[in-house]
Amino acid sequence: MKEFIVLFSCIFFIAFLFPWSLRRYCAILGWVGVVLFLFAEIPYYISINNVLYPVMAVLAVPFLLITVKYLLSGEPLLLQLSRAAAVAFLIYAPFAYTPLGDWLIAVVVGQTIDVLGFAGFAVDRVAWNMVMRNGFRVEIILACTGIQAIAIMLGVVSAVKTTFGQKILAFLLVVPVIYVLNIMRNVAVIVAYTEQWFPYLPEIVGNGETGYESFFWAHNVFAEGLALLLLIGIAWGLFRIVPELASFATDLVDLYAGEVRRVAGRGT
Repeated sequence: MKEFIVLFSCIFFIAFLFPWSLRRYCAILGWVGVVLFLFAEIPYYISINNVLYPVMAVLAVPFLLITVKYLLSGEPLLLQLSRAAAVAFLIYAPFAYTPLGDWLIAVVVGQTIDVLGFAGFAVDRVAWNMVMRNGFRVEIILACTGIQAIAIMLGVVSAVKTTFGQKILAFLLVVPVIYVLNIMRNVAVIVAYTEQWFPYLPEIVGNGETGYESFFWAHNVFAEGLALLLLIGIAWGLFRIVPELASFATDLVDLYAGEVRRVAGRGT
């Protein structure tokens, strides 16, 4: 079901890229699909005690309402934002819906195993996308390859006009940096989990699996936090490379914050 929701969004965002009279409605349907996907993911993230994404799903509702309002009015900022989302989907879709995704996962698994071995933490490859060490298994999925973050950041760059040189610099800042650091992230999570570095608060973060607590803290807390800091750092770098992108982000935040303040003021 979730795959169909992503495909739904992808189709309408791609349709938005064409210059026709219904493009803003296509963008709206694309954003509706994104929010539906976030809600469809809630059961999975609750099962692994990750509250970040359920919170994001709830916050996405007012975001969607504001987005729809300004897309209907033809607000240029929202058209730019929708273009960014459409380009991100164009980059991500081949990996999500073709064998290219499995190929990328296999490559990442192999490179993760190589780095683990170099660091002295040899693992067994028990399946094409799964490793085991000390009796603990870790499955590498598409979300573990960094392709989603890469697609989003490259999509953001496409929101504004850039020179050829800016495109090259932005690509070099986003793709190799996220890819390499994502391998390091996989290595750190696997080591922390299989070595049981963080066996804390099992009564709160445990899910019934032996040793899951270490995975929770390594993956859901430390890795997620560091990934957020990484994306903030990359965004800052992109703002330096493409100053227009910084202005676009500032104007976008002002638009959403202003709408929230307006609604909150009307409700008091």
